[in-house]
Amino acid sequence: MTETNRIEYKQELTDDLEKEVIAFLNYQKGGIIYLGIDKNGIVVGLQNTDSIQLKIKDRLKNNIQPSCLGLFDVVSEQRESKNILKIIIASGYEKPYYLKKKGMSEKGCFIRIGSASEPMSIAMIEDLFSKRTRNSIGKIVSNKQNLTFEQLKIYYEGIGFKLNNEFLKNLDLYTPDGKFNYIAFLLADVNSVSIKVAKYAGTSKVDLIENEEYGLCSILKATNQVLNKLEVENRTFVKITGAAERLQKQMINKTALREAIINAIVHNDYTKEVPPVIEIYSNRLSITSYGGLVHGLSKEEFFAGRSMPRNRELMRVFKDLKFVEQLGSGIHRILNAYDESIFKISDNFLEICFPFVEDYFEFLKEDEKSVEKERLVDGLVDGLVESQKEIVNLINKNPQISKKEMSECIGISTTAIDKNISTLKKKNIIKRIGSDKSGYWKLVDGNE
Repeated sequence: MTETNRIEYKQELTDDLEKEVIAFLNYQKGGIIYLGIDKNGIVVGLQNTDSIQLKIKDRLKNNIQPSCLGLFDVVSEQRESKNILKIIIASGYEKPYYLKKKGMSEKGCFIRIGSASEPMSIAMIEDLFSKRTRNSIGKIVSNKQNLTFEQLKIYYEGIGFKLNNEFLKNLDLYTPDGKFNYIAFLLADVNSVSIKVAKYAGTSKVDLIENEEYGLCSILKATNQVLNKLEVENRTFVKITGAAERLQKQMINKTALREAIINAIVHNDYTKEVPPVIEIYSNRLSITSYGGLVHGLSKEEFFAGRSMPRNRELMRVFKDLKFVEQLGSGIHRILNAYDESIFKISDNFLEICFPFVEDYFEFLKEDEKSVEKERLVDGLVDGLVESQKEIVNLINKNPQISKKEMSECIGISTTAIDKNISTLKKKNIIKRIGSDKSGYWKLVDGNE
C-alpha cells in the first residue's frame, strides 16, 4: 500500500489536513485521505474516531474557502481489526480552493502533484479563478424571496437533527449579499420546479398514455414521489427456474434505478431551469438530466466513479438525509448491474436507458394468455347456473380435477356433478380429453 496521486496516508489527525484536502479539491480527480495508516502503508489505527470525525468536519467547514460542504465525506472503516477514517474528497467546481486565513495566494492554494500536495503558482491560481463557474445555482438569486422550509425541516428533524437559527445559513441557502439562492428555491415548500414522468404505449413517443409531473414543492418531497412512482412501475414478477424454484425478479435492477434517479436530480444543471425527465416505454425506461458531464470531468473519470458534484449544496443535503451514501458510489452501483452502454452522454444531456429484462417479456406473454383465458371463462359462464359456473372455474384452475373433488369443493353430490357436466358438454363449453382415469378437461369457446 503506497501513496499515489489520489491517495494520502496519515498516521493521525495533523495540522496540515486542510492543506491536503485543498490539494485534492483543486486536483481534477479528487482523492482519498486515510487517517490511521502511516506513510509506509502500515495500519496503526485510531482511538475515538467519532470525536475525530467531528473535528474534521468542523475544520474543513470553517477553514477552507469557497465552502467545500458537499464535496467531502468522512467514513469510518476497519482494517486489520483496527479503526481508521477515510476522507473521500471530490474535485471541486469552484477552483481554486484555499486556506481561509491565507487567502487566494501561494501560501493558501495547493494542488496534488504526484503523491505530494504542492503550493500553486500565482499564474495557476489566476487561470483557475478565471475559469471558476460564475453561474453556480448557489450564487443565483432566487426569483422569490418569501420562501418557507417546513418540509426541509421535517426531513432534518426526522434524522434527529436539532435545528437552530443558523440552520438555513449552514446549508448555504443564501447568496453572499444575504438573499435566498436557487438552491433555497429548489428546497422550498413551494416552487415552480417539477420532474416529468411520461409513459408511452410503444417503443417511441408516438402514443403517450400517461403524463405526470411531480414537484412544485421541496425537491426532496418530489424525489420521494418519483421514487414511489417508479417503485410501482418497476413490476415484480415470478420466474420458474429449471429446478422448479420460484425466483422473484424486477423489470429493472432496483438499486441501479434508484441511484440513477438520485444522480439525475442532484447533478442536473438547473441554471437553464430544465429539470430531469423520466420516460417509460414498452421495452425500456430512460432518465435524462440536463447539463452533460461537469466541465473538467472526462467519460473515463465518470465511469471510474470520480465525483465532481455540479450542485455541491444540493449534494450535501441529499447526503445528510441518506438519499446518497458515499461520494461517487452511485455510478459503481449502476455499473455493478449494467454495462456502460446504457449511458448516452452528449454536451448538453446525460441519459441512462434501462432495458427491461428479457424474462419480463416472457412473463407478459404468459400474463396476456392468463387474461385471455379469464375473458374466455367470463364468456363461457354467462347465463349458466351457479353450480355450472363453479365447475367451469374449477376446470380453468385445474384441468385434471376429478368429479369427486368437484363435489367436495362445490358441496353437491357427484350425481349432480354428472348432470351439470352433461349440460356443459351439450352446450359445447367443456369436453373431456382422454379417459376418465388419465385424461383431463378442456374449456372450449363454443365453436370447436
